[in-house]
Amino acid sequence: MDSEYKKVFTGSFIVAQLIVDKLKAVDITAIVKDETESGRLAGFGSSVPGYQDVYVHQDELENAMPIVNDVTSELDN
Repeated sequence: MDSEYKKVFTGSFIVAQLIVDKLKAVDITAIVKDETESGRLAGFGSSVPGYQDVYVHQDELENAMPIVNDVTSELDN
Protein backbone atom coordinates (compact mmCIF):
# COMPACT_ATOMS: atom_id res chain seq x y z
CA MET A 1 0.00 0.00 0.00
CA ASP A 2 1.45 3.37 -1.02
CA SER A 3 1.19 6.10 1.58
CA GLU A 4 0.57 9.77 0.89
CA TYR A 5 3.14 10.54 3.60
CA LYS A 6 6.88 10.35 3.06
CA LYS A 7 9.55 9.85 5.69
CA VAL A 8 11.89 12.85 5.79
CA PHE A 9 13.92 12.11 8.91
CA THR A 10 14.84 9.34 11.33
CA GLY A 11 16.85 10.22 14.38
CA SER A 12 16.90 11.42 17.94
CA PHE A 13 13.84 12.83 19.68
CA ILE A 14 15.51 16.24 20.09
CA VAL A 15 16.38 16.66 16.42
CA ALA A 16 12.99 15.32 15.34
CA GLN A 17 11.24 17.89 17.52
CA LEU A 18 13.44 20.68 16.15
CA ILE A 19 12.49 19.68 12.61
CA VAL A 20 8.80 19.49 13.52
CA ASP A 21 8.95 22.97 15.08
CA LYS A 22 10.68 24.47 12.03
CA LEU A 23 8.18 22.82 9.69
CA LYS A 24 5.29 24.06 11.80
CA ALA A 25 6.68 27.62 11.54
CA VAL A 26 6.07 27.49 7.77
CA ASP A 27 2.67 25.77 8.09
CA ILE A 28 3.84 22.26 7.22
CA THR A 29 2.22 19.63 9.40
CA ALA A 30 4.53 16.76 10.25
CA ILE A 31 3.64 13.40 11.73
CA VAL A 32 6.01 11.85 14.25
CA LYS A 33 6.19 8.09 14.67
CA ASP A 34 7.92 6.71 17.75
CA GLU A 35 7.98 2.92 17.49
CA THR A 36 9.70 2.59 20.85
CA GLU A 37 6.88 4.36 22.65
CA SER A 38 4.26 2.45 20.65
CA GLY A 39 5.95 -0.82 21.57
CA ARG A 40 6.19 0.14 25.22
CA LEU A 41 2.50 0.98 25.35
CA ALA A 42 1.65 -2.33 23.68
CA GLY A 43 3.80 -4.26 26.13
CA PHE A 44 6.87 -5.06 24.08
CA GLY A 45 10.00 -3.21 22.98
CA SER A 46 11.20 -2.34 19.51
CA SER A 47 13.77 -0.32 17.58
CA VAL A 48 16.31 2.08 19.03
CA PRO A 49 15.09 3.94 22.13
CA GLY A 50 14.71 7.69 21.62
CA TYR A 51 14.58 7.54 17.82
CA GLN A 52 11.65 8.93 15.91
CA ASP A 53 10.54 9.09 12.29
CA VAL A 54 9.20 12.35 10.86
CA TYR A 55 6.77 12.21 7.93
CA VAL A 56 5.22 14.92 5.77
CA HIS A 57 2.46 14.76 3.19
CA GLN A 58 3.83 14.20 -0.30
CA ASP A 59 2.30 17.52 -1.43
CA GLU A 60 4.54 19.33 1.11
CA LEU A 61 7.67 17.27 0.51
CA GLU A 62 9.34 19.76 -1.85
CA ASN A 63 9.01 22.57 0.71
CA ALA A 64 9.91 20.40 3.70
CA MET A 65 13.17 18.89 2.46
CA PRO A 66 15.23 22.12 2.47
CA ILE A 67 14.23 22.67 6.10
CA VAL A 68 15.13 19.10 7.08
CA ASN A 69 18.43 19.37 5.22
CA ASP A 70 19.25 22.70 6.92
CA VAL A 71 18.64 21.27 10.38
CA THR A 72 20.63 18.10 9.76
CA SER A 73 23.54 19.93 8.09
CA GLU A 74 23.77 22.33 11.06
CA LEU A 75 24.22 19.32 13.32
CA ASP A 76 27.01 17.89 11.17
CA ASN A 77 29.13 21.04 11.64
